[in-house]
Amino acid sequence: MTEYPRLKYSIQAVRNAGDRLAKPMQFGQDTTAGQYVDTLRIFSITNSWRDSHFLPMRSVRFSVGHHIKALRLKGDMASRPKRMASICRKLRESTTNLDTMNDIGGCRAIMPDIKSVRLLLASMRDKFPHEIRSREFNYIDEPKPDGYRSHHVVLQYRPRTAETEDFEGRRIELQVRTTLQHSWATAVEAVGLFRRQDLKHGNGEQDWLRLFQLMSAEFAQVEQCPIHVGVPEHDDRVRELRDINSRIGATSVLEDIPNLTLHSKNVAQSARNFRHLLVEYSADRNVAIQPFRTLMLGARKLEDIEKKIALRGVDSTAVLVEVDKVERLVEIYPNYFGDVSLFARILKSICSGKAAVEYKASRTGW
Repeated sequence: MTEYPRLKYSIQAVRNAGDRLAKPMQFGQDTTAGQYVDTLRIFSITNSWRDSHFLPMRSVRFSVGHHIKALRLKGDMASRPKRMASICRKLRESTTNLDTMNDIGGCRAIMPDIKSVRLLLASMRDKFPHEIRSREFNYIDEPKPDGYRSHHVVLQYRPRTAETEDFEGRRIELQVRTTLQHSWATAVEAVGLFRRQDLKHGNGEQDWLRLFQLMSAEFAQVEQCPIHVGVPEHDDRVRELRDINSRIGATSVLEDIPNLTLHSKNVAQSARNFRHLLVEYSADRNVAIQPFRTLMLGARKLEDIEKKIALRGVDSTAVLVEVDKVERLVEIYPNYFGDVSLFARILKSICSGKAAVEYKASRTGW
């Protein structure tokens, strides 16, 4: 069995590190050497805790993929460890502790339609090697007020052998969503990155936030899913979408994003034999992709970048992902590559008087 990193510290040390990360950490000319050393130790504990989720994360991804295959469904799978910046944000904005955080390791299944989502979830509830925690977060049937829709399942890792007992109880969050829901969520992030606004967390221009809320309702109607209470009826939504689009030129902005995001067009060719990829998005909208033969090699590079972001104020975003086919990277993580084509196309159609249509995958998946 491939050797996966085990936690090098006690759970109490992990909790204490989380308590420190929950407080703003500022560095400047007055920062002492001792403070830097202490901060590096906090990062070391947090990274060891995050690394100890790699085996459970991969096991969950493979298990979900097995269900997709067994059901003969199409779908894409990917996984990623939570970014340090996102860990810190969650600790500061919620009551969760680092040692009980549900999504240190995250997996995502992107299915072509709502029927496939429901079939996959039902199959997992019937039989799955890891424990499904009692509470699921069904943001498809109960969408968030901002329009976010996806089904979240928190899984606890169950060891199968004595070799994996050290990983027992690690929590992995699985997100299951349709292609339409994915296009919405990644468009929110892409526009946020492009315009330097945290739209994902409700911070930014109200017109953009409202546009995404209304578009989510359009997608929900197409997929015959509940629409968030308080959103206007279809005809009124369309009128408001046209008004917002006319006012802020949303379709033009969306069409400009891929043209102004710089990245290699030959990712699949250069990283053909790699599944572990580090994607770094810098302030100048340049996207760099580094392939790694093992997850741990990528994790060490991610740790190095995150230290620079936290300690030196480097303005960039980095994420380490694992995909089954590198050719699918841009479609699974389009937000980092400025690929908002599906969302932009549907918004343009709606504003020109056409109805939104449910996305049907023509490609083969699993």
